[in-house]
Amino acid sequence: MSYTVRQATIHDLDIVVPLFDGYRQFYGKPGDLELARRFLHERLQYQDSVVLLAIDEEGRGIGFTQLYPLFSSVRAARTYLLNDLFVVPVARRAGVAVALMREAGDFARAMGAVAMSLSTAHTNTSAQRLYESLGWKRDEHFREYNLPL
Repeated sequence: MSYTVRQATIHDLDIVVPLFDGYRQFYGKPGDLELARRFLHERLQYQDSVVLLAIDEEGRGIGFTQLYPLFSSVRAARTYLLNDLFVVPVARRAGVAVALMREAGDFARAMGAVAMSLSTAHTNTSAQRLYESLGWKRDEHFREYNLPL
């Protein structure tokens, strides 16, 4: 399978929206293309996030990852949260996720980031194997907490 990875722009919404909707459905949310479009449009319009997009040789979106800029007070430096990673089922096991992850790392380094972070479901063992194969380390020192609002 031949594909390219590049940074998406607001002009790529028609390609990214179905991927983002598929990602949300993977995590148990109902399909909602309008919600996906609105959310991504805002992120790209206000430059709240960076979307990296994998496109096949026919111009179809086959995967994406979304990065959110953060800062570490302790390190006094920029970091990125890799919040979303999704590859369509027909393109899985073709190296697309690896290419997206590597491009994300390259992007973060180019922006001067000192680290990237992510979280995944405890049951998503295939993603955990991918992350660990690329050098990501599971945090053994801190617990992550969330406050539902």
